[in-house]
Formats: sequence, structure tokens, C-alpha cells
Amino acid sequence: MNHAILHVDMDAFYASVEVRDNPALVGQPVIVGAGPHDRGVVAAASYEARRYGVHSAMPARTAYQLCPHGIFIRPDMAKYGAVSRQIMTILETFTPAIEPVSIDEAFLDVTGSLGLYGDALTIAKRIKAEIHAQTGLTASVGVAPNKFLAKLASDLNKPDGLTVLTEETKVQVLAPLPVAKLWGVGKVTERRLQQHNLRTIGDIQRLPVAELRRRIGNAAEHLHALALGEDDRPVATDTATKSISSEHTFDVDTADMAQIKKSLLAQCEEVGARLRQEKVAARTVQLKLRHADFTTLTRRRTLPQPTQDEMQLYEVAGHLLAAENIAEKRIRLIGVGGSNLVAPVIQDDLFDRGDEKRARLAKAVDELRDKLGPEAIQRGSAIT
Repeated sequence: MNHAILHVDMDAFYASVEVRDNPALVGQPVIVGAGPHDRGVVAAASYEARRYGVHSAMPARTAYQLCPHGIFIRPDMAKYGAVSRQIMTILETFTPAIEPVSIDEAFLDVTGSLGLYGDALTIAKRIKAEIHAQTGLTASVGVAPNKFLAKLASDLNKPDGLTVLTEETKVQVLAPLPVAKLWGVGKVTERRLQQHNLRTIGDIQRLPVAELRRRIGNAAEHLHALALGEDDRPVATDTATKSISSEHTFDVDTADMAQIKKSLLAQCEEVGARLRQEKVAARTVQLKLRHADFTTLTRRRTLPQPTQDEMQLYEVAGHLLAAENIAEKRIRLIGVGGSNLVAPVIQDDLFDRGDEKRARLAKAVDELRDKLGPEAIQRGSAIT
């Protein structure tokens, strides 16, 4: 059965929301993220800022060097989240088969909606029109028979684009594009492919799979299939959160263990609160460290029982931190995450109700912070 897949991608989402809410910013290079002289990165850049080479995930200081007259704005995640929910509600009116990818993009399988709303192109046009009418924002939409092609199509004519790729046109459209356009090809794989004179997708299309396997190994079949526009992954309508994490970049690289642990505790509290909000528990705890030289490492530990408890997260993350023996090493970023998420379980042990007591305490703290603000209650515990 041929599927009709759409990829809806908002254009410079955070920056576009800020411009919408402040008409004085129209036509200006808007950069949402850290301040121009702060540690941190760019979250989004308007297309005017992108002309100067500014892009998301770039250090804010680099963005300032490239675009010193840019208008730097701190992110307002609550506002962006509200707009995102408004957009997702619009998408749900056209199909229940939605896979949100992030706050500003989603895949839709509209195969079952064709009889009700018309062909996929018509549905894409209606979605773009509804988003603009209700939010004042533009979206780029790709229409294709699978997810890879739909994602690629939505990127081809930004902003405010609408691009259709079909079974008949896909190989021809893909051929001249760089190999980096293939899903999963990062800088390392791109360099490896280029070392074998594979610079365009067409180069991979023309190469027999056996020869491609000889050159690059086990990834050959996957890349060759994508190069031909083949992708059999379904739109995943299970939108359950896959992981919950929090990171903090220090204003100045620090070796102060008290400061590092204080930040770690705050992040564990945030992750614990979000786990409870999502009504899930984490089986796996992850610690992330970035050193002053930008060396980054992650360490994980799987728990015997899933948890929502920030102090248990803190205890495990603290042990992972201690195992790295970072004394006197300067740290740039620290983060903690919970993954392998499942439904929460409270141990029913008549002789040890500690889990249940901590859960009740955590719920009470969450309620007070909702009423009085996130700084209303601060924990003083620390790992020694």
C-alpha cells in the first residue's frame, strides 16, 4: 500500500514567534538563545540572521562575532510550548497518525484521510493555511511516500515551502544532492564517504551494494536504500516521551565540586518533577559532562526499580560523577537524564514504605512550587 506522508516543519520557530509578537523585529536578524557575551548556544535564528552564517546550536559568542548587530532574545519556552500545542491541535484535525519529532515539527500519515480531505497536496495546503490563519506563522511541508523523503522535501524550499516528491521523481531529485542529506549521515560518515569519492547521493545510487559494502561496511544496505528513496519506517503514533533530561552550561568553567553538585541537584529536581508530570518513571539514569576542552562524555546506570525520585536520581548521578574522578578538572557543562521510561511503581512493602513517603513528599513539593514558583523550596542535601 502506498502511503501519503507529510513532514510539517515550522520556519525558524522560536525566532518567528518573537517576530510575530513584536512587529518592530520584522526584517531584523533575530537570534534566540544565550546572550551575545554569555556561555550558551543559539536556539533559533531568523532567516535574516542566517544570511550572516548564524545557525542553531552555534555558540552565542560566535553568533555575535558573525552578526554583531543581531537582536539577541532569551527563549520563552512557556510561550513556544503554547504555540506548539496550538499547532499540534491543528494537525490532529487532519489525522490521528501524528509523530511529533520536536516542539516545531511532526510527521503525519494522511493515507486514511485522503477520502475526507482530498489528496496529500491538498491536505498540505490546508494545513499551511490553517497554521498561518491561527498562529500567524509559516510552515514548510514536505509530501512524499515515506518519512525520509517527506523530511527531505520539507527542507528543500524553506521558508514557507511546499514540496512534493513522488515514486517517479525521487531518484532524479535525490541524485545531485550531497550525501549529508541522507538520514543519519553526520560529519564523520560524510568524510568517510568522500574518501571513497562518494560525494553525491547519485554516486551511491550508481554503486552496486556489494561494492558499497566493501568500502563502508555494514551501513551499505541502509544508505543504498535511502539513496534510492526507500524507507519503510512507519509514522510512530506512540508519542510517549522517550527520555527526560536537563543540562546546565556554567558561565565560567569550574572545578568547584560544591558548585557542580549544586547544579546536578537542581537538574535532578527538574527531571524528577517532569517525570512525575509525565506520569512515567526512569529505569536508566544518565550523566553528561563536558570538559573545558569540549571533550564530552556520558555515563549510564540502569536501576533495579524505575524511579521518579529526584534524590535517587541525584544519588545515582552522584556516584557516576564520583567514578569519573574529576577533581580539579574544569567542567563546562553538566547534565542528567532519565530514560527507558515506564509506568511508575511504588513498592508495596509493609515493612518499608520509604518509596511511598518520598513520592508523597515530592508531590507536595511539586504543588508548592507550582503555586509559589520553582525557587520556593530548595533542597540542602549533597553527595559527599
